[in-house]
Amino acid sequence: MQSTFLQTLQLGLKSLLLQKMRSLLAALGIFIGTTTVIWLVAMGEGVSHQAQQQIMELGATNIIVRSVEPSSEDANERVKLYGLTRADYRRILSNIPTIQRAVPMRELKRQFMVGGRMLDAKLVGCTQDYLELNRLEIARGRWINARDAKSRENLIVLADQTARELFPYENPIGRKVRVESDVYTVIGQTKPRGASAAIGGSLDARDYALDAYIPLETFRHRVGDQIMTRTGEGFNFKGEIVELTQITLTVRDLEQVDDTADIIETLLAKYHSKQDYAVVVPKELLRQAERTRAMFNALLVIIAGISLLVGGIGIMNIMLATVTERTREIGIRRALGAKRGDIIQQFLTETLVLTGGGGLLGVGCGLLCGPLFRLLRSGLNTFAPELLPPIVQTLEPRIALWSVLLSVFISLGVGLLFGLYPARRAALMNPIEALRHE
Repeated sequence: MQSTFLQTLQLGLKSLLLQKMRSLLAALGIFIGTTTVIWLVAMGEGVSHQAQQQIMELGATNIIVRSVEPSSEDANERVKLYGLTRADYRRILSNIPTIQRAVPMRELKRQFMVGGRMLDAKLVGCTQDYLELNRLEIARGRWINARDAKSRENLIVLADQTARELFPYENPIGRKVRVESDVYTVIGQTKPRGASAAIGGSLDARDYALDAYIPLETFRHRVGDQIMTRTGEGFNFKGEIVELTQITLTVRDLEQVDDTADIIETLLAKYHSKQDYAVVVPKELLRQAERTRAMFNALLVIIAGISLLVGGIGIMNIMLATVTERTREIGIRRALGAKRGDIIQQFLTETLVLTGGGGLLGVGCGLLCGPLFRLLRSGLNTFAPELLPPIVQTLEPRIALWSVLLSVFISLGVGLLFGLYPARRAALMNPIEALRHE
């Protein structure tokens, strides 16, 4: 049996080599299709990995716990007490071991004044880790530190636009800023930072342009937890008591996010009689990226599959022409005792050699996707850098094993599918009529 198969394979190779150019062109379609599958999926995986890394930087392993003002049933309630407390912060840290970092903050709209200039901006009480957590960078001066928090000095760091609005023509470092009734000394200014994206329907987008940052302990002692606002003329005031606006928690692994969020929900529910908090998981962004990646890969495989289909049609066309040219050979083989199954096996072997050879060469070229892409990018960077969009400058193709296996499987499947009809046509020939063929 093995000897018969080797003889059939040898005969098939000999027949293909008699028409080298035609065989090469027939295998070229499969080669291009296989390479296309691997290259397109590698590019898609590279873009997807890049997007996921950006999402991870945005905080896919973060859990955001926010204070939420509950709807009040008492219209005459003068002061509302709600939201996260410093006790909640301590309980979360002491009871949940998966948390690596916790960053509390308190924010409030305030009026800033410098000379005759006035600006409504957001005063943010935060800790030293807030800078890294939100990917802020210092343009000049410095950020607040642990020593500033202990000293409770009136020190402030201005966001880029806040600084430009209050100090349009001068360096703000060392200058004084009045915030309501308090005066702060500017110690730093951050670089411009784009707004963060909204997360699902749970968390609004955050704009960092008009912010000003002070130590959280300074915020507590200078501003306090209770904020009173005038509600009309006279001495009508309404107020609220909020200790913390938000706590951002970071866990080690992505797999721990959901379980940790559930534990936080349970812990807060035990100490809060009303729903005055919200637990938000930015992992929703990562899930959306995964769904987009799956759809993108499916589209790429369909596009590349069409090229393999076209290659398969070319293979069938070539094999039909081969059957016509070798009609007399088929008649001689049948006359010498070859069965129809032998004829089918011979022509299927030739087809599979063509598609298998083209597929393997395509895999080899596909695996060179990374080096060839970098070489092409380097050449374009040298001669025409303006043609490269920013995403291509940092894109790194990532070969997916499943795409390699899929392309080989499809190429062999195409050979089997499109080689079967010519093989059956050859096998069903009448031996007498085949011997008479000129």
